[in-house]
Amino acid sequence: MKHAVRLTASCCACAALSTVVIAQTAAATLVYPTKPIRIIATTTPGSGPDIIARLVGQKLTEAWTQPVVVEPRPGASGMIGAEIAARASADGYTFMISTAQHAIVNAMYEKRTYDLIRDFSPITLMASAPFILVTNPAVSASSIKELVMLAKSKPGQIKYGSGGSGSPPHLAAEIFKSMTATDILHVPYKGVTPALNDTVAGHVQMSFSVIPACIALVKAGRVKALGVTSAKRTALVPDLPTIAESVPGYEFIGWYGLVAPAKTPSAVISKVNSEVVKALKTSEFQERLSALGAEAIGTSAQELDAFTRAQVDKMRKAVKESGARPDA
Repeated sequence: MKHAVRLTASCCACAALSTVVIAQTAAATLVYPTKPIRIIATTTPGSGPDIIARLVGQKLTEAWTQPVVVEPRPGASGMIGAEIAARASADGYTFMISTAQHAIVNAMYEKRTYDLIRDFSPITLMASAPFILVTNPAVSASSIKELVMLAKSKPGQIKYGSGGSGSPPHLAAEIFKSMTATDILHVPYKGVTPALNDTVAGHVQMSFSVIPACIALVKAGRVKALGVTSAKRTALVPDLPTIAESVPGYEFIGWYGLVAPAKTPSAVISKVNSEVVKALKTSEFQERLSALGAEAIGTSAQELDAFTRAQVDKMRKAVKESGARPDA
């Protein structure tokens, strides 16, 4: 009987202690944030992820009166910055802009010290950014169907430029090749601009480009736009058909997510999600995204988690089927 009483008292003490811990955690969460926050962008200053990080940072600073500092950490296809973010304290004061590049790296690079799924807590999918397949004006094809027919009639003779091996435009093209059973030669460049310049010059016949980088060239007639890579037509270029209209099931999009180190408190994740999703609904934010060639989304953390997993699986399949490699 005494043993039972002692056990009951012990259980009560544990329960009381747990209640205190929960209450303290909740209290700490209520006053979050109490110090500056950093958002890591794994690309160069002025790039899409960097600009979006600054837009998010500005909105969070306005809402919470705590400074939000954007920390560009480019290099190694985003792996340098991602490793720093993954190893940061899971206290709600470090975030990272996740992109399609990170999903590709997760699928393509075996030697990584972090994992996009395991080492990060999702917050929200902020925006998507379709690409446009453009060709040199001298290419006789005027549609995706005609381009596929032309490529099949000249195996290995048509070349496409990309922003580099393992970049989103590289995988967009490799998925296109795989789904159309065409033999098109990859020519990697150090960035989308030289790839577009050589498409204009005719040194390569086609390339996949983000909309802001190529739309002026399209309007000037220096390249031809044949299709957009999103599953549905986009308001950014409403008259341009999708590649999927000619190649059923084709889809490749760039995207911007917000993530934190794994095990960041759920209450913090929820608070940040709420504030960022609210910001994404403002006309100011949407206009800035449109200038980047992106469309605002704003999802739950669970939806970003499912989306990221699906993207990694898709990239893994694309890498396997196409034989794409970081050095090819």
